[in-house]
Amino acid sequence: MRIVSFNVNGIRAILGKDFKGSFEKLAADIFVIEESKFSEDTHDVFPFMPEGYNTYWTVSKLRKGYSGVTIFAKKEPISVHYGLDDGKYDDEGRVITLEYENFYMVGCYVPNAGEELKRLDFRMEFEKDLVKYLNKLNEKKPIIYTGDLNVAHNRIDLKNPDSNTHNAGFTKEERDAFTNLLSNGYVDVWRTLHPEEVKYSWWSYRFHAREKNSGWRIDYFVVSERIMDKVVGSDIHNDIYGSDHCPVSLDINL
Repeated sequence: MRIVSFNVNGIRAILGKDFKGSFEKLAADIFVIEESKFSEDTHDVFPFMPEGYNTYWTVSKLRKGYSGVTIFAKKEPISVHYGLDDGKYDDEGRVITLEYENFYMVGCYVPNAGEELKRLDFRMEFEKDLVKYLNKLNEKKPIIYTGDLNVAHNRIDLKNPDSNTHNAGFTKEERDAFTNLLSNGYVDVWRTLHPEEVKYSWWSYRFHAREKNSGWRIDYFVVSERIMDKVVGSDIHNDIYGSDHCPVSLDINL
């Protein structure tokens, strides 16, 4: 089974950049997109509905053209849940969980701490609620958690760690929160398989960052420790364009 995650930075925008071709090339059984920036009204359906997939989406109810997570799944899940416990954070379109017989699939767009770290407190609250939610699921079935997690965990995960120590995505608070998540019985799949490799999944649109490969690894697959032995491989597809992110993938036998 192949699962792909891709922050598309606007589904309508990326559809004009051969997203359909990239989608077909990646050949996923489950395809998660973050930051769809889709705003629905009574006349709208999601603008990309691939044949052979069930499509589930959540959008920001607070602001149009903001956030949003969508999952395309070949196999229909047992259940679908939006947000964390009691639907918390679904007003920002942050999380979708699909339940299958042998695992939970959680797709997430973690809040960005923002300029001058204005949302850092909100972000930290989200991280605490997220761990509680994942742990509750993990007691029942193993989890596969993926998305734009908006954190470069270690210095190897971004080009310029020294100059970004106090910037969103590389603060001590955010990095410690990710360390805490892993300490609850989860594995950062790509880094475990590639402990010394430098590869990024996001580049700023400024300063020709992608041309210079001055990027960050902030898109992840995290799995329950007890299914890490089922992982076949994981990749960061930085040859695929269309967004300021690139897709990441997980191949697993479950």
